[in-house]
Amino acid sequence: MARYIEAYCRLCRRTGTKLMLKGERCFTAKCALERRNTPPGPHSSGKKRRPKVSERGLQLMEKQKAKYTYGMFERQFRRFFKEATRMQGITGGILLVLLERRLDNVVFRLGFADSRSQARQIVRHGHIKLNGHRTDVPSCLVKADDVIEWRKESTRSEYYKTLVEKIGDKDVPAWLSLEKENMTGKVLSIPAAGEIRTNFNEKTIVEFYSR
Repeated sequence: MARYIEAYCRLCRRTGTKLMLKGERCFTAKCALERRNTPPGPHSSGKKRRPKVSERGLQLMEKQKAKYTYGMFERQFRRFFKEATRMQGITGGILLVLLERRLDNVVFRLGFADSRSQARQIVRHGHIKLNGHRTDVPSCLVKADDVIEWRKESTRSEYYKTLVEKIGDKDVPAWLSLEKENMTGKVLSIPAAGEIRTNFNEKTIVEFYSR
């Protein structure tokens, strides 16, 4: 399975946007955009104007932001987009909801991980149960009334013990619920597109793929 192995902070610098890929680090002075808000790569010492970005380039950048945010490669992201086009409704909103329904994203939203990449690793290593069954597929889609919990064996890990101590400071979106006493999450409902806060424009992504 392909995976991104370069520095995540390069992605934020490439888009000029905080994509929140490093968890708590993104809120500190160590954030790459706080230290050096320039695109990665060699830079000339002379002052040059940035080339004007075309409309197509802006559309591409919005698509890249979404891919980087949810940790997906082009082939998988395009598959999600095609699925959104088959469903009835506004394609951009449907795409956003499908992305939010990914199990790794839900694990992140519940506060079980500081970033989506960490949540993806937790799922892949088999620490999470979905409706009582162990699953290691981060891209599987949750639905209303699904229950997400930790495997009993995983509750003995140091990571879990540390998480229990700080889970009280976590906030979860309204479409999810979290029982902090037993570290169990539940999908109360499928989120509406308007409930989801993003750092990209899903309408522009639809325009990119529609050309």
